Amino acid sequence: MRPAYSERPQLVVEPVARLIEEFSRLPGIGPKTASRLTFFLLRAEPELAHGLAQALHDLKDQVRLCQRCFNITVEEFCPICLEPSRDQSVICVVEEPLDLLAIERTGAYRGLYHVLHGHIAPLDGVYREHLKIDELIARLRTEAVDEVILATNPNTEGEATAYLILKDLVPLGVRATRLARGLPTGGDLEWADIDTLGAALEGRREL
Repeated sequence: MRPAYSERPQLVVEPVARLIEEFSRLPGIGPKTASRLTFFLLRAEPELAHGLAQALHDLKDQVRLCQRCFNITVEEFCPICLEPSRDQSVICVVEEPLDLLAIERTGAYRGLYHVLHGHIAPLDGVYREHLKIDELIARLRTEAVDEVILATNPNTEGEATAYLILKDLVPLGVRATRLARGLPTGGDLEWADIDTLGAALEGRREL
């Protein structure tokens, strides 16, 4: 028996269409890639899809921000802040947790971090109050810090963010440095190779 005629047949069933739509909302995922991912999961063993769903649930349910540096963690403080061998007198300021991971991979830095969670971008509605800048200044007033490395990305937004922070550092008398220009202007730290990023850390300059 043929199904009843529909003037506007739905070519994709609702659960599939919904997952394609959700995948499409992720950065770098277009409609075609979203469709491929969805149909891959549809054909895969149930354990794979269920594991992915559980991982996503745990990500939002368990991961939080470190109360000191705002790195991602599952405890009150992140492992880096809890590591006693770290140089407590130096703080490296980065835009995102991914930038922190990029620097850690170099093995060239053994100080602490402070994650801003973004950069100044007025055209996108991102201002000082949306970043963890005030929290950084509060740390500097209570911790014995000698140097702040402004490791924001070497692009227009990163430079503007670094300059804004620098104005707050001057009255505190804290030494401020910037990563050396071994990093490509306009690039992001997370895409820099280990050697370039390590050299930039070693060759940081006074501000």
